[in-house]
Amino acid sequence: MMPDLPALEDEAGWDAHWMRQALAQAELAAAIGEVPVGAVLVRDNQLIASAYNHPIEAFDPTAHAEIAVLREAALREGNYRLPDTTLYVTLEPCAMCAGALVHARVARLVYGATEPKAGVVESQSQFLQSPFLNHRVLVQGGVLADQAAAQLSSFFAERRRKKKALK
Repeated sequence: MMPDLPALEDEAGWDAHWMRQALAQAELAAAIGEVPVGAVLVRDNQLIASAYNHPIEAFDPTAHAEIAVLREAALREGNYRLPDTTLYVTLEPCAMCAGALVHARVARLVYGATEPKAGVVESQSQFLQSPFLNHRVLVQGGVLADQAAAQLSSFFAERRRKKKALK
């Protein structure tokens, strides 16, 4: 018997749907040896752009999944502002990415796993709640967090295994 799936008509159902798309993007990053972080940007439950983490491949320290998806979306939209959008990302954003969400005027952020070392949405600070910001991003964390965390853990375990095998 198939388990009941959440109705996509409700926000939680759509959040899980789009987070699965972000997890698929993260798999693409892992396949090229990049840290598996994926992102999708959506407006009115329509995909605008998708991207994955690729700073090593691009020789670009800013090529995080969030930055890449914002760049792609801005080009498609012909506007550096992306109002009324929701960004789904598998890992809690860092300071650079959180700042980019504010500048792009993203309405909502939905992320999977927390990032204890560098996450600035809840782990190290609550940057998006800073009173000096001129734009507020609504935040929902923990969507498919177990899957996102497992994806990252698996990637790093495999990386450690390969490094150990080389010794």
